Amino acid sequence: MMAFVTTMLGSFTTPMQIDTTPASMLWLLPLVVSISVVYKATKVYKIRLWPFARESAVLFGSIVVFIVVAAVILYGITWIVTEQLPSFLNPSTF
Repeated sequence: MMAFVTTMLGSFTTPMQIDTTPASMLWLLPLVVSISVVYKATKVYKIRLWPFARESAVLFGSIVVFIVVAAVILYGITWIVTEQLPSFLNPSTF
């Protein structure tokens, strides 16, 4: 039993490798679901199934939309800095 406990505790010493591919970004969704459910559970006075599920779903959607908008803006800034700005600053183009 002690070997099992030691193995389980030892597995938490190295972080899980998550790539930055689009498929690996789906790991974001369970995290956002848990954040929205826990946040709404701490904010409501009485938890009823349908209003709680609706409010959690709205919060989940708003978080995902914000993350997508932020990713698009950051991608645009990266595209400008890496693709457009070097050709604009190149003195041989003048």
